[in-house]
Amino acid sequence: MKFLFDLIPVLLFFGSYKLAGWNAEAAQHFINTHLSGMISGGSVTAEQSPIVIATLVGILATMAQIGWIKLRGRKVDGILWLSLGMFVVFGGLTIYLHDEDFIKWKLSIVYWLFAAALLVSDLVFKKNLMRKSMGEMIELPDQIWTRLNIAWIAFFALMGVLNWYLAFVLFKGNTDAWVSFKAFGATAIMFVFIVAQTIYLSRHMKDQA
Repeated sequence: MKFLFDLIPVLLFFGSYKLAGWNAEAAQHFINTHLSGMISGGSVTAEQSPIVIATLVGILATMAQIGWIKLRGRKVDGILWLSLGMFVVFGGLTIYLHDEDFIKWKLSIVYWLFAAALLVSDLVFKKNLMRKSMGEMIELPDQIWTRLNIAWIAFFALMGVLNWYLAFVLFKGNTDAWVSFKAFGATAIMFVFIVAQTIYLSRHMKDQA
């Protein structure tokens, strides 16, 4: 359920991008009429309008997620706060400069920050963040926790490289393809990785009954 909840901003980003793309002139008119104060030069082209709309929707959706969690009296994960912060910074630059490169870089940088956090926490502070987040649910030997931490570091680092390659090399100039990768490709890879991890660790999970 949490996995689906986390997907909401991604799916809304994709949906709003496609909707704005199908109605590019209407999206352009909306931006230039109502959001001109947020745009450098006060206007965007019809071609630029879908990514601007999608980015704004993504930021607002992430804010709404955090608001919903807090209204329910639950703690907001640090990952969600980081996602919002990066969305505001890189999304804000995308909207203001109407330049899609910033939002494309955002995904890689988020992945690399996750990898760096896991690595630095382990090497500098001698804390395994995977163990800290999952230790109450799973009992594992120390070497398995180490392997798990390394696996996630490698996964995030490689996902950052993959996003960079697709955004700026393979799909350079093809924002539609990159948006589809962000919404479905990256999500599918993450899902497969989590399933593979769960299978590997299943014997170590506590009986919660």
